[in-house]
Amino acid sequence: MATTPVEVKKNAPAPSATPDAWRSLRTEMDRLFDRFSSGWGFPSLGRMFDAAPTLRYESSLSMPSPAVDITEDDTGYKVTAELPGMSEKEIEVAVTGDTLTLKGEKKQEKEQKEKNFYLSERSYGSFQRSFCVPEGVDREKIAADFSKGVLTITMPKTANAVEQQKKIEVKTAG
Repeated sequence: MATTPVEVKKNAPAPSATPDAWRSLRTEMDRLFDRFSSGWGFPSLGRMFDAAPTLRYESSLSMPSPAVDITEDDTGYKVTAELPGMSEKEIEVAVTGDTLTLKGEKKQEKEQKEKNFYLSERSYGSFQRSFCVPEGVDREKIAADFSKGVLTITMPKTANAVEQQKKIEVKTAG
């Protein structure tokens, strides 16, 4: 399995994470409603109030926020994002203070000539997702790899954080 490293940029801490939290909540709520309504054949909320005709050509490029899995084990955390059709050059991963930000932008041009029509289209789509970096993560060792449309960000725990873990035995009552 070939992997391509993705550069992780480290920036100065952001002045406040509050605006990003609201933007993230709004994006997630829009995505939730769009997923629900699309199953019933309704247009997305963004298109529901669109004045343009409903029978227009739909672009094959759509950039919703990517599906993300976050896991933890004894040594660290792993964030896995599905980014089909993208390349590592279209992805940016940055750590700013306690925030991990994943951004992406895809540009696509399509030209189709048929007997009865000619279609020329340019599509652009972008997304941004932000996550809180847990305490005990070694920020200098955060790494990102991109392979087969899947971005994997590893956030190893510091030695101190690993040592402080304690397993609690679960007993039955009675």
